[in-house]
Amino acid sequence: MRRSIIGRSWPNAIAVVLFVFFMFPVYWMFSTAFKRNSDIISKTPVFFPLRGTLEHFSTATGAAQFWEMVGNSFTVTVLAVLGSLVIATLASFAIARMKFRGRKSFVLVIMLAQMAPWEVMTIAVYMIVREKDMLDSLVPLTLFYMMMVLPFTIWTLRGFIAAVPKELEESAMVDGCTRTQAFVKVVFPLLAPGLMTTSLFGFITAWNELPLVLILNKATGPGSAQTLPLWLTSFQSLFGDDWGATMAASTLFAIPVLIIFLFLQRNAVGGMTAGAVKG
Repeated sequence: MRRSIIGRSWPNAIAVVLFVFFMFPVYWMFSTAFKRNSDIISKTPVFFPLRGTLEHFSTATGAAQFWEMVGNSFTVTVLAVLGSLVIATLASFAIARMKFRGRKSFVLVIMLAQMAPWEVMTIAVYMIVREKDMLDSLVPLTLFYMMMVLPFTIWTLRGFIAAVPKELEESAMVDGCTRTQAFVKVVFPLLAPGLMTTSLFGFITAWNELPLVLILNKATGPGSAQTLPLWLTSFQSLFGDDWGATMAASTLFAIPVLIIFLFLQRNAVGGMTAGAVKG
C-alpha cells in the first residue's frame, strides 16, 4: 500500500511543480499590474499586494492609439479565423468524402505546410506584399494569418468529418436533401467541437503574431495598420521604466485569449484529441 501511495503521489507532485513554474510569471504579471509603484520598486518582493490600484490600467488604456490597435488586432484576427474556417470546412469535406486525383499528395502538402516555420518565409512575404504595393495595410496581414492557421484547421476538421458515418448523409439525401443540404443539416452541426478547437488555435496564433506585422507595417500614427503585439513592444519606450503600466498593458493584451480559452476549454481539449485520432 505504501508503494501504491508513493506511485500515485509523485506524478501529482511533479504536476504541481510544473504548474507553479509555468504559472508564476503569469501571476507576477497580473499582480504587478495592480501593485502601487512603491511595491513594484521595493527591494523586498511583494508577492501578495495588500493595497491595489487601477492607475496603471488608466495609463495603458489612455496611451496613444491603444484602442485603434485593439480594433486592428480584432479585425485581422476575427477575419483570418472566419476565412480559414470557411475554406477549411470545404477542403476537409472534399478530402474526407471525395476521391480525386492527387488527394494523397494534397494531404501531404497540408502536413508539410503545418510543420513549416512561417518565420523563415517573412522575407518572401515582404517582397510579395511590396510588389503589390500593400505595405502598411491590414489586408495582407489578414490573408497571411489565414494561411498560417489553415493547415491545422483542415487537418483537424478532416478527422471530424471522416468520423461522421456516410449513412447519415445518404439517409438525408434519400429523404430529398441535396448533397449541400445534407452537409449543412447533418454533418456541419456535428463539427462544433472541431470548429471550436480550430477557432481557439487560430485566434491565439493570429492574436500573438509579431514578426509579420513588424515587417509589413512600419507606418505609425493615426490610421496605421499596426496591431497590439507591435504596439506592446514600444510601450515601455513610451513610458520609460513604468513597469506597472507595462504589466497592465500586457494583462490587457492577454485577457481576450484567456476569456476565449475559458469559454471553449472543455470542447477545445476534447476536440483536439478527437480530431487527431479520428479518420
